[in-house]
Amino acid sequence: MAGLAVGSLLSFSSCEEEKANKKVKPYTGPIEEINNVQMLYSEAAKLKVKMTTAKQLRYQNDDRKYPETVNISFFDENGAEVTSLRSDSGRYDRTKDLYTVMGNVEVINKQKQEKLMTNELNWNPNTKKVYTEKPVTVISKSSGETLKGIGLDANQDFSQYSIRKPTGIFNIEGGGGF
Repeated sequence: MAGLAVGSLLSFSSCEEEKANKKVKPYTGPIEEINNVQMLYSEAAKLKVKMTTAKQLRYQNDDRKYPETVNISFFDENGAEVTSLRSDSGRYDRTKDLYTVMGNVEVINKQKQEKLMTNELNWNPNTKKVYTEKPVTVISKSSGETLKGIGLDANQDFSQYSIRKPTGIFNIEGGGGF
């Protein structure tokens, strides 16, 4: 009987050692979930950017993920919407202070009647710049041009942009012959 008690005691202590040796991984999931999000950015008390999305997940390091459709509107100094953006999802990296939208990104510039399409777009609220390293397509309704390329740099309302490595068909006025 003493042997049975010693065997049980050894078995119990080995289980305790296994539990002590296993490290518990810290929780890395979201610490907060917010539904029906509307974020407003203003400068000098004037609305400049409005973002809406169905869900925001916030993490311990204050990064955020937007797992559902993201809609962003950019406004001019008179409060009129000049550009709208739509994407499948998004995220915010707090250490870089950078918003990124991903998946079927479409930007409509109402003033210039242009539509920009890409798979990923970054926005830095400090520099007020938008950029991507990904392929882009810009369709101009007024001129009929379709511009394509890799990479884009723009100001936040898309009133000015440049495609880094452009390709496509361009309408060039003047110049005469070859």
